[in-house]
Amino acid sequence: MTLQQSRRLQSLLLGTLAWAIAILIFFPIFWMVLTSFKTEIDAFATPPQFIFTPTLENYLHINERSNYFSYAWNSVLISFSATALCLLISVPAAYSMAFYETKRTKGTLLWMLSTKMLPPVGVLMPIYLLAKSLGLLDTRIALIIIYTLINLPIVVWMVYTYFKDIPKDILEAARLDGATLWQEMVRVLLPIAKGGLASTVLLSLILCWNEAFWSLNLTSSNAAPLTALIASYSSPEGLFWAKLSAVSTLACAPILIFGWISQKQLVRGLSFGAVK
Repeated sequence: MTLQQSRRLQSLLLGTLAWAIAILIFFPIFWMVLTSFKTEIDAFATPPQFIFTPTLENYLHINERSNYFSYAWNSVLISFSATALCLLISVPAAYSMAFYETKRTKGTLLWMLSTKMLPPVGVLMPIYLLAKSLGLLDTRIALIIIYTLINLPIVVWMVYTYFKDIPKDILEAARLDGATLWQEMVRVLLPIAKGGLASTVLLSLILCWNEAFWSLNLTSSNAAPLTALIASYSSPEGLFWAKLSAVSTLACAPILIFGWISQKQLVRGLSFGAVK
């Protein structure tokens, strides 16, 4: 076998492996969407049915039972607000640690990341009582604050990583030209790191959108996001798989579409290196 043939075979094997992994990851989403168009009888059929008569009764049931757009609006408002607040805090924090590093910087970053290891249920009671005493139960403000705090360590780490890849010479040149701290940040730093910031924003949005633990424990109706709507289809009578798949599809669709539209920025951000 020649070297060229060996490379073609290696490329073919890697391509096949990539497609196999992609199909494996995508299949649960495909099955969820497929099940959403089945009747409950077809959804429980054994062996699973790939050929069936599609129906919209599950989506009609959701529309009759609950106000989907109210839950969706809560998810959008909470996720985008928490992400914006998270970015507002993390950018200055990452800037100071990346360009004015001290001997405590690494320790601070590790300590921040270690807070993600704390089980949420361990702090549920004090946070619940605090929210109750402040009158924040079943409010969007409570979820925005919680989502910001739980995602802040990851966002700071990501922004810090992107800022560290930017040569300090660029900022020093801007200072020599008379740029203020605000001009240095807005006109130099943020445009260079916009790819990394875009991927950070997308990741934060996904984490906020998918967060279920706090939404289920701190809301009931007024501020309940889509994760709470999904949980409402789990009843003592059992799981209605077709209806659960339909509401899950409606909950996942907006963030999947947003991720598909933003994939170019996401890939650019994840591959963000430095200005060579």
